[in-house]
Amino acid sequence: MKVADIFKFKSPDIKALHLTWIAFFITFYVWFNMAPLASSMLRSVDWLTADDIRLFAICNVALTIPARILVGMALDRFGPRRVFSILMVVMAIPALMFAFGTTMMQLLISRLVLSSIGASFVVGIHMTALWFKPKDIGFAEGFYAGWGNFGSAAAAMTLPTIALVWYGGDDGWRWAIAQSAIVMAGYGVFYWFAITDGPDVKAHRKPRKAAAMEVSSWGDMVKLILWTIPLVGVLAILVWRIQMMGYITTTGAIIAYAVIAAVVIYQIVQILRVNVPILKKGVPEDDKYNFNSVAALNSTYFANFGAELAVVSMLPMFFEETWGLSAAAAGLIAASFAFVNLVARPMGGMVSDRMGNRRFVMLCYMFGIGVGFILMGMLNASWPLIIAIAVTIFCSIFVQGAEGATFGIIPSIKRRITGQISGMAGAYGNVGAVVYLTIFTFVTPTQFFYIIATGAFISWLICLLWLKEPENAFDDEYYISSVDRMLAEEEAQQQPTPR
Repeated sequence: MKVADIFKFKSPDIKALHLTWIAFFITFYVWFNMAPLASSMLRSVDWLTADDIRLFAICNVALTIPARILVGMALDRFGPRRVFSILMVVMAIPALMFAFGTTMMQLLISRLVLSSIGASFVVGIHMTALWFKPKDIGFAEGFYAGWGNFGSAAAAMTLPTIALVWYGGDDGWRWAIAQSAIVMAGYGVFYWFAITDGPDVKAHRKPRKAAAMEVSSWGDMVKLILWTIPLVGVLAILVWRIQMMGYITTTGAIIAYAVIAAVVIYQIVQILRVNVPILKKGVPEDDKYNFNSVAALNSTYFANFGAELAVVSMLPMFFEETWGLSAAAAGLIAASFAFVNLVARPMGGMVSDRMGNRRFVMLCYMFGIGVGFILMGMLNASWPLIIAIAVTIFCSIFVQGAEGATFGIIPSIKRRITGQISGMAGAYGNVGAVVYLTIFTFVTPTQFFYIIATGAFISWLICLLWLKEPENAFDDEYYISSVDRMLAEEEAQQQPTPR
């Protein structure tokens, strides 16, 4: 697949790609619609404080973690068209509640629920995998993610103007957020009728069980349990932060911890219920896959997307304080980190396609992230500003290229459970964001960059040891196992006979 191919709008797969990245763009626009309007909120709502805004920022990524797991399961069962459309329509409700909320609790709860919209990313990843062949999937996934992810930067650039110029007044921010929610709901309805789950009905293959990811061995089941615990367990960090800020009592926190523990136990039970019968029966050799590769990609997304979310949150203040810039100038320079998404992420997928070795590309990108953040950790006021900007862009190219490379590999691991693998890896990106943002409250920016670099090098080591080059990763068609054929035949028999 060439870059020029994305302009072939009459081609069904290219049309599907554009429809899907626009959906992703809109959901990320809504997801990040608070940060650029935070100062307007503080000016117009006298009972809000800067600490409240910081708490909302953590809530804004919290439920994305379990939501990506649940959405991943729903994807494999119902297909991405239905899931994406329903997600956009339903998530417009908490967005509107946040826009017109009049109490702290209304804003807190609506922002927490709205954080589930971050799960939209994995929906489009699955849809794109249904439309594109293994040899082209890297660039297609990278283009989808890069241009869709730009929605967060677009929100930062346009929402303040919409609030001040289009609406004005103290409530301008409310109408700007409400407008983005209404657009998202409208596109959700349009998306339902505008696209299908792949070029034909055979493209979407359901797993045997959608309640938990299938594995190929008893050892892999243990690994799946161990890698599942942090996905929900990390929410305990959010509870601790809310308690420390005095928004819930000790009793409330204990109840929250108990709920988190119950959800973790429930997830483990589901893993056992799905996989124990399958493993007792025996997994055919041609249907097995290596879970170590899934674990390695979980670590890469923790280290790259988690770092991106965390760095974007602190970079404007870093430039402002280090070089004595105005808030507007620092924000514009910091935006270069996200702006690179438009090119770097598709390029990461394209390089993964062209090199003929997706594992090697992944290793190069993760090592580059480590080097990039070490250089950012060395930045101080003695460095010329132009050099600091160049280092920031250099680091961002590797961060977002690695994100593209991660999802260039995922569809080739096990096609039948692509949604669940995407959901798990995507959720680990938000786990990384919560962990890194929490660490940042205790360290200096320099220490923070070195810590993120360490995370990238650890992920590089995990990939070196565990990540395997996917078989058939550059074929014209995805590999079909004996179980895939059996499930396809069973599904065909269940289809109603046309009259």
